[in-house]
Amino acid sequence: MIRELIINLSFLFAVFSFITGVKMMSKPDTAEKGNLLSGLGMLVATIATLCQKNIIGGFSGIALGLVLGGVAGVIAARYVKMTSMPEMVALLHGFGGSASLLVGTISFFLMPHSDALTTITIFLAIAVGGITFAGSIIAWAKLRDFSISKPTMLPAHHFFSLIVMLSLIASGVLLCFPQYQVNSTVYMMIALSLLMGLMAVLPIGGADMPVVISLLNAYSGVAVCATGFVIHNYLLIVAGALLGANGTILTRVMCKAMNRSLPNIIFGGFGTKVAAKGGKTGGKVASITVEDAYAILEAANSVVFVPGYGMAVSQAQHAVKELGALLEDKGCDVKYAIHAVAGRMPGHMNVLLAEAGVSYDVLLETDDINPLLEATDVCVVIGANDTVNTSARDDESSSIYGMPIINCDKAKTVIVLKRSMGSGFAGIENPLFFAENTRMLFGDAKATVQALVGEFKE
Repeated sequence: MIRELIINLSFLFAVFSFITGVKMMSKPDTAEKGNLLSGLGMLVATIATLCQKNIIGGFSGIALGLVLGGVAGVIAARYVKMTSMPEMVALLHGFGGSASLLVGTISFFLMPHSDALTTITIFLAIAVGGITFAGSIIAWAKLRDFSISKPTMLPAHHFFSLIVMLSLIASGVLLCFPQYQVNSTVYMMIALSLLMGLMAVLPIGGADMPVVISLLNAYSGVAVCATGFVIHNYLLIVAGALLGANGTILTRVMCKAMNRSLPNIIFGGFGTKVAAKGGKTGGKVASITVEDAYAILEAANSVVFVPGYGMAVSQAQHAVKELGALLEDKGCDVKYAIHAVAGRMPGHMNVLLAEAGVSYDVLLETDDINPLLEATDVCVVIGANDTVNTSARDDESSSIYGMPIINCDKAKTVIVLKRSMGSGFAGIENPLFFAENTRMLFGDAKATVQALVGEFKE
């Protein structure tokens, strides 16, 4: 009796930690503690579940898995670069999907001829788990800039995808009939779910990867929830429902930030440089040196930094923070403009700047920073492109028209730090780079910012 009471209280604590942790993650200043609380809840939940169930063959295999998984997690946390964090997140979603796929498959073999509810949840665990796993692997490969990073459409792609989806649903229906509850039906479900995951993500380009990661997050939550029903674990049901709901909300936020619908992203093949339209300029760029940029910043009373993926690639966040601190020391008002889809995953820029110790109070989202830009002396764009592309606001023929952007061109002076004039994921030129009040400062972002820091220190 006491043992059961302790286990149930442990489950209650785990649920409390999940809900509270997610709530704390909604604010930057409490996100780290929320993450730790949620992790503690998951550890307690895992131990309580193992104590509740009779583990066949003892705990030696479970202990080995915990040790190996723990070591892998520590290595990933310490040595995976922040620029590679989107890829790791995609892989973690894939691991969750594969776990649900395996649990659903094993449950079918252990519980043949189950009731209708269990059969349906087994189907969902296998189908959604397989889609999540395969889709996450493709997302990881795209983020790693492999040859499939651009949208890849097969002949009659959407028609073929529809056939695969209907076949997967049909296999789930067959599974509900005892005469069709055979191994071949399950193997067919696994193959179709994996194929559907591949075909769902292949047509999506790099520009939409933040949305894809959010969507895969929701998928993994649904898979976890279904797995909870399969093995009658209410804690998994709660955790999966929370994860699925959070992923769905985050996906909606990402779609809103790009002013696009989810079906448009899934079926539109956005992100290809071949099909992209807009960004016609025909102007000339004004290039400056580090010394010129220093003179502009030294005379400024207000500066807004706009980080993008280029900052992540060069690992310039610490140098940017140091430059911002030097500007503040001379009485300059410094803020940071954060676009929701800057980088390659939701919150990418927030995480990078927080890692460098930038105060959360000066990280402003698009709607908050835009009204302030007209009164800003200098706007420093660090490796951002599509999120500051004025075609999204001014050119109705542009493929990104309607996407909310940070209106850097409204500032008195714009300094753009880029390696070259190359376009962003959307594959179109940015008229901001040719504007009269824009100055291009070419070079590696980290080296350039460090050179500016050196100028201020002299």
